[in-house]
Amino acid sequence: MPAARLVLEDGEVYEGESFGSAANALGEVVFNTSLTGYQEIATDPSYRFQIVVMTYPHIGNYGVETAVEQSEEPQVAGFVVRDAIDEPSSAHAEMSLAAYFERTRIPAIQGVDTRALTRHIRSQGAMRGMITTESERGLDDVVAEIRRAPSMSGLDLVQRVTTLRPYPFEELSGARRIAVYDFGVKRDILRHMAQSGCDVTVYPATTHADEILSGNFDGVVLSNGPGDPEPVTYAQENIRMLIGKVPLFGICLGHQLLGMALGGRTYKLKFGHRGGNHPVKDLRSGRVEITSQNHGFSVDADSLSENDVEYTHINLNDQTLEGFRHRREPVMAVQYHPEAAPGPHDSFYLFGDFVKMMDDWK
Repeated sequence: MPAARLVLEDGEVYEGESFGSAANALGEVVFNTSLTGYQEIATDPSYRFQIVVMTYPHIGNYGVETAVEQSEEPQVAGFVVRDAIDEPSSAHAEMSLAAYFERTRIPAIQGVDTRALTRHIRSQGAMRGMITTESERGLDDVVAEIRRAPSMSGLDLVQRVTTLRPYPFEELSGARRIAVYDFGVKRDILRHMAQSGCDVTVYPATTHADEILSGNFDGVVLSNGPGDPEPVTYAQENIRMLIGKVPLFGICLGHQLLGMALGGRTYKLKFGHRGGNHPVKDLRSGRVEITSQNHGFSVDADSLSENDVEYTHINLNDQTLEGFRHRREPVMAVQYHPEAAPGPHDSFYLFGDFVKMMDDWK
């Protein structure tokens, strides 16, 4: 394997070996604490323009299989692991992770002290970086290129991942008809809505609210997605026109966009929430869920009017807002991923809650 290095915009260098594509990868370097689900993570559109560092040391154990992909292809800019496993142990594996990244042209690096790298990001914050195999290239030159790359703040990445035209999700169907705004939707969100008895149609992120309303849907899901919610003004305007006219369920970026449509503000977290082990408290029941998360921005709870919304969920690690409901209109939102994929499954009930909201609205 050729030598590779991960260079951060502050000049830090982490040496390793290339696996997957030998091309350069440029993006925001973030870490994920999940023990499993590396393929779901790699194919999640929320990770667009991000180089993902897996904190768990052994990645690739069970290989890669098409059935668990969350989109048609990997969405990450690059991947960083301690040890990439060459020989998958699962009978369902179609290929190794290295072969998968090589086939899909995703640069990746192994042999990195990912715990030290994670501590650095926790201390200094998420920052831009590059995976490169260009050993002869000077560090100053690489850092200069990294610093010319766009910052995640102010970056609308939704239009790079959304569908170009509406389509029906045909794996399953049901009696209730819902529209899904595709801001970078994960396939398992569509699956869960279908398994909850819904007929699902997916729409581009820029679809006007009038088109959605003319479809007489029972509900609308505002999906997850990448980047900063603030410049996605077209979505905020359409959501504003939908509030009170159809039940809405915001997930992750959809949660942030709903918060902004209701007059709130968002801010960038120092290093974000990414992993499958984040404790969230349901403020209504007192129940604690272990949740799957992937976001770098958060809704400022103080910016929302408590006359309009009820805070329903809070993150127990840092007390950030993780969910709210409108007090008068059929609107619910969570910052985390109820579909999880691959897990944990503590939050599946939220799909049932949305179905009940739709049925009550009727």
